[in-house]
This record gives sequence, structure tokens and C-alpha cells, in this order.
Amino acid sequence: MSGETKIFAYAGKILRVDLTTGKVSTEPLSEKMAKDYVGGIGLGIRLLMDNSKPGTDPFSPDNPLIFATGPLSGTMGPTAGNGYAVVSKSPATGGVGEAKAHGFFGPDLKRAGYDAVIITGKADKLSYLWIDDDKVELRNAEQFRGKSPYETDMAIREELGDYYVRVSAIGEAGEKLCRIACIINDEFRAIGRTGMGAVMGSKNLKAVAVRGTKDVNVANLDGFKEFVKMIHERMKGPATKKYKTLGTPENVLVLNSLSALATRNFTNAQFEGAEKVSGEYLNEHYVKKIVGCATCGMRCDHIAVVPEGPYQGATSRLEFECLWSMGPLCGIDRLDAIIEAMKIVNEYGMDGISIGVVVAFAMDCYEHGVITKEQTDGIDLRFGNAEALIALIHKIGKREGWLGNTLAEGVARAAEIIGGDAYKYACHIKGLELPGYDLRTLKTAALGFSVSFRGACHLRNGAYSPDVKGKVNRFKIEKGRGKMIADEGNVYNIIDSLIVCKFSRGTYYDGIKDLANYYTLATGIPVTPEELTKSGERIENLARLFNIREGKGTRKYDCLPYKIENCPVPDEGPAKGAVVSEEEFQIGLDDYYAVRGWNANGVPTVEKLNELGLGDLAYIVQAANQGGA
Repeated sequence: MSGETKIFAYAGKILRVDLTTGKVSTEPLSEKMAKDYVGGIGLGIRLLMDNSKPGTDPFSPDNPLIFATGPLSGTMGPTAGNGYAVVSKSPATGGVGEAKAHGFFGPDLKRAGYDAVIITGKADKLSYLWIDDDKVELRNAEQFRGKSPYETDMAIREELGDYYVRVSAIGEAGEKLCRIACIINDEFRAIGRTGMGAVMGSKNLKAVAVRGTKDVNVANLDGFKEFVKMIHERMKGPATKKYKTLGTPENVLVLNSLSALATRNFTNAQFEGAEKVSGEYLNEHYVKKIVGCATCGMRCDHIAVVPEGPYQGATSRLEFECLWSMGPLCGIDRLDAIIEAMKIVNEYGMDGISIGVVVAFAMDCYEHGVITKEQTDGIDLRFGNAEALIALIHKIGKREGWLGNTLAEGVARAAEIIGGDAYKYACHIKGLELPGYDLRTLKTAALGFSVSFRGACHLRNGAYSPDVKGKVNRFKIEKGRGKMIADEGNVYNIIDSLIVCKFSRGTYYDGIKDLANYYTLATGIPVTPEELTKSGERIENLARLFNIREGKGTRKYDCLPYKIENCPVPDEGPAKGAVVSEEEFQIGLDDYYAVRGWNANGVPTVEKLNELGLGDLAYIVQAANQGGA
């Protein structure tokens, strides 16, 4: 047991791999680090802070790529047993990059004996990392160049002679450093946002393959089993009904009825073709099976297959965000084309949210004469043209031609390259493309998305929820919204550090109290709901500090896209004329910063850092306050 710290549920060990030298080493995970940062994104962000230098380019060999498991990964815990996170400096935002995925890869990484894997350096040729419990080696992957993540997955299993090996891989987009590239495991499960696939590609790392055979033991087995049984029972009930039936595509008609379904690149807030791309229509005509991840008590993976027509046989998992981005946002009402587009996006290994926003941006620019037909290589990039969507996805995935190469940079950089009025059509926050909620009519969401540490994100604080559920007046920002966003943000940080699936969050009836109990039963480390909430706050402040250190974390970066503040909703109905005014937005920021204990520039105070046990990082805020960030 030398070099390992025995904490129940944790592996107690961190693996380091230097791709440049081939050196592999391990170090213990301390109980303090485990308790303070939990696991998943919390542990990953702390390791990123401690193992990177300020100003490191995301594509530099020195930028660490961190695979992290949670304390519940590898256990029988429903949804929590099957997750992993990837953390690095984002090539999209220049700040914290992080994403989670579920499936079967995470549990095996934990069972191999690691709470985290820190990958630095750059391999001299395309390679994959093979982790077989304690045996770690770098193997040639040149034969997989250009292959999709799923093809790579299958080929590596065949090469290793074990079908039960689990693989997390990039596609051609990652190899070509497309800034919206993702990492995919188990065919459809994506480490989707913030460009983690591009960081992996920059290291000449095609895949990580893992086989884990060690036990993950929990501290209180009887209590843990009872808790798991309870959560399983709740998963059979109404708390997860949406995910088991229509899945997230149920959102299409819900948001459309609220004038909150961003359409034609945030021009309209309602889509006239919504019925044709609804969750109801999708399930009736296209969904062939619904599958689940390891240890899950619900099953939410709606696998759609095109039965006829030009895209016959196209198969993909389809969630609301991707359906929206390549459907209503591009003005496209053909589900057969959207399923085909999603299939291609998976094959290239790209973020299914960002890709649609990038294409919609290009369509908007085209319709306003900012880019010409000559620059599109003859593609007629009008809204609603499904064939144009598919043609452009291929160009972006391959970085083909001027337009493909430009759009592979994401909308923020593409707008700078194109110039002129292009910035007006670039819908992003901090460089990350917006997800599927019209922020002009969901103003709590507008504020919440703007302060998310990973850029435009619905999964950092769930700020759309009070708006959609009618708990607040969604057409205005007022005092009190900051607390709602901060409180939920703390909980979401814990969810993503335990790596509990957000689709199961409704089964934790007592919220943070249930999660604290879950953690203690598994690890044997007593933690109160208040302490766990404090960990969520600590993780939020830590991420903010990283962004500040990288010159991306102050007030001026907590902003909204041009269209959200300058283009009122044109559709008839209660939302007509809705837009987020700069005045109300600034009031919202002040409110949020005050709740967080940050100064007017959005920088945490030294007192706040000391309170959270982050005093060792006070130098970052001192530099920022002196104008150094």
C-alpha cells in the first residue's frame, strides 16, 4: 500500500503521465484534498490550478489534461457510479474547461485504481494511453488517424483482445485542433463542451483505454445499499418521468410555448416548425430504443434511427440541446436531417451544442451579407437549408477551406477573423457558444449564464429553471436573483464533483442533505450539508480564481451577446419586444457579486478566500486588484 492513502470509496491515488518523456508516476490523494474538493470537477480544477503556469497556451504541451473520477465512481450508486470528468484550460474560453460524461468508462478508470490522471507533454506521434490497472503504457495510434471515436473504440478493443476494455477517444476534429472538439466514450457519451477534444489532439493523444479490476469499497456497505435502493425506487417515480419518456426533447414545445426557443440564431424566440422537431414527434417516428448507463435506475438515452429517405439508417442519440442547435436555431424542421447531422458530429467528435451555434452564426452572417457565397464555396447558407448544415459540418470537422477553418475556431474567434459586423451574430459568453434557451425571455438564465465559469452554460447553475417553472417574473432581473443563482451553483458544483447525473437531481428530495449522506456512507468521512455546501462554494471561487489568473475572470467577461441586449424579440405575444437591458443586467451582476462576497469587479475578497481555505491563492486577487488581471 506504499504511496497510497486508504480512504473508503476513493482510490487514494493520482496517476501522472508525461507524453513527451513517457514517464509515469503516482502520488497519494490526501484526505484533506478529497474532502475539500470532493472529486470530479472540484478535484480537477484544483489539480489544474496546481499543475499549470499562468498564461499557458491551451495547446501547449504544458497545459495539463486531467481525467478525474468522483468518490462514487465505480460503486453501485445510481448514475454516480458511472461518471468521469475532464478538466483543462479551455481552447474556447482561455479559462476553466471542464465537462462530464457517464456510461462505462468512468467506473473502469476508478477500478484501475485512480482518482485522477494528469496528462502533460506531447507524444511524438499519434498515440493512445493504455491503463491496465497498475500497468500503464503509451501505444501507437497512427493506424486510427481520422477514425471516429466509436471506430477507434472498437479498433482498440480488438487490438487489445478484450471487448470489455473501455475507451474515451477523439475524432478528426480533435486531431485537427477544432476548438469545439469533444471526447466521446461508449459511442454517444460526450465530454462535450469547452474543447477538451482539441486539448487531447494537441497532445497527439487519440484515446485513453482502460481496464480496471480492483474493488471500490464503501465505508458503510449496509447503509450505502439502503440509500442506493431508496434512490433506485425514486428513479422509478415521477422525479425522472421526463427523462424516461420523451427525454430532454420534451423541452422543444415547452420552451416554444414560452417564447424561449431561440430560433434562427436568436432572431426569433418561437419556431413555426416546432411540432415537426418536438420530442413527441421524435419518439413517435424515430426513436428505436432507450438505453441506460452502468448503475443507472432510469434509462434516458433515446436512440433515434431514420427509417427512410436520403438519410435512411442514420442513427444517433438525440438530446434537446443538440436537436435545438441543429434544428430551430438553424431554422431547420427536418428531424431526418438533424439525426444525420448529429451522427456526423459524433463521427468527427464535436460538441453538438457549439456546432449548431457555429452554423447558425454562419447562416446569419450569410443572410446579412457579412460572408458571401464565394466564401462558402458555393454553399447556400440560408436558414432552413438542411443540406447546407450537413455540408458545413463536414467542412468544420475537417477544417476544410477558408470557411471550415475559420468556423472550427468557434464563433468568438470566427467573428474576429471575418470582421465587420460579424460580432453582432456571434452568440457566446466568454467564447463558449450559447445553449438552447432564449435569454431575452428568461432573464434569470441570462444572468446565470453570464457568470458561469466555463462560459455560456445551462449546467453550471440551472438558472433557467426558476424562469421556465414560473417561480419568478422571467421578463426582468431584480434583487434576489443573485442568491438563487449562487445557491444553485454551489449545489451543481457538488453534483459535478460527486459526478451524479443531473437528470437524477430530482430524486434527492432533501437536496444537499441527501448528497452529504451519500458521500459519508461511501467514504466514511463525516460531512454535514453545510460543509458540503461550503465545498461547492470553494469550487466556485477556485474556478473564478483560475479565470482571473488567466486574465478572463473579471466583470467585463461576465457579459451577454450583442443580440441578447440589442435585438428585441419580434414574435407576437407576451414576449414581443423583450430584450435584456444593460442597466438591469448590471444590477443583476451587482446582486450576484454581493451574495458571493466578491468586489464590484467580480473578484473574490481575501476575507472570502480565507473563509474557504483558499488563502494560499490570495496572490491572484491581489494582482487583479492592482490591475494585473
